[in-house]
Amino acid sequence: MVKNIFIVEDEGILVLVNTMLIHELGHKVVGKSNNGLDAIQLIKKLKPDIILMDIKIKGDLDGIDTMKEIEKFANTAVIYITGNSDAETLARAKGTNMRSFLIKPINIEMLREALDN
Repeated sequence: MVKNIFIVEDEGILVLVNTMLIHELGHKVVGKSNNGLDAIQLIKKLKPDIILMDIKIKGDLDGIDTMKEIEKFANTAVIYITGNSDAETLARAKGTNMRSFLIKPINIEMLREALDN
């Protein structure tokens, strides 16, 4: 089944890589944002099946706080893709509708497994 995926990432090259991996896995990117506030508004409108979320993003909200805001209006699953693997960050992430917590850099098999869960 094709999944509609929204990417929240502030590093342009990683947006391109993640988009390529998603397409290679047969899924569709329905939107992208580099900050939490824009992501919230776009996700409200686009209603993706899954969100790929970096934790350190531009703006006042990090990825976890952004997900907490999104969960006020949607029950969308999130796959965090981050360089922050400390216990405190993981504990905060587990307080959201987290499907998977991937540590950068990721590869296609890591993403496939996270999307298939």
